[in-house]
Amino acid sequence: MTPRELLISGAEELGVNLTLEQLNSLFIYSSELRKWNRRINLTSITNERDVIIKHFLDSLSYLKGFDPAPGLRLLDMGSGAGFPAIPLKIACPELSVTLVESTKKKASFLRHIIRTLPLDQAEVKDVRIEELPESSRKSYDVITARAFSDIRSAAAAGVIYLKPGGVMVLSRGGEETADESALRSLDVECEARNELILPHSDYKRVIWVLKKNSTKRRQ
Repeated sequence: MTPRELLISGAEELGVNLTLEQLNSLFIYSSELRKWNRRINLTSITNERDVIIKHFLDSLSYLKGFDPAPGLRLLDMGSGAGFPAIPLKIACPELSVTLVESTKKKASFLRHIIRTLPLDQAEVKDVRIEELPESSRKSYDVITARAFSDIRSAAAAGVIYLKPGGVMVLSRGGEETADESALRSLDVECEARNELILPHSDYKRVIWVLKKNSTKRRQ
């Protein structure tokens, strides 16, 4: 199976039908990722098959946690090399995406990808998540993250930027659990926990969907 066939069939298994333009964009992204990775440490995953499965398909699996409606605002915390936000933006161009990455060299790579593809309604903030301006609070419909050590830490960092009723979507290992009372103390509830195995692999993931309460305390 060629890399292109691998990506097409894997995306279809996740319910995503990629256009020719979207496929081309993802392979440009993959090429630029490997090229930049020779100079700066973006990812330890460089084999093309692994990039497709463990980065691209893993990123697309976040769509199990939300509906990418037009105008939806997505904030990606600790974007690193751009996962999951860049593949999500490529697959769902109607999304408005903000990537937060405090490492300047990684932020430069993200801006390069946004210019190269090019991607509209996509911006990079090279600050720590807690350094976002006050105006960012309660502004986003969806928050994603891969870089946090545990679910509660991610929820604690992101909840103030979620609109009431908005969701945080996290992709975690199958063995991880979350303390429901700890989540409730942050004003979020676990709305769904979707288990899956990434296509073309035995890589187990769980998509957690944490919904911010529409009422209760003010953030």
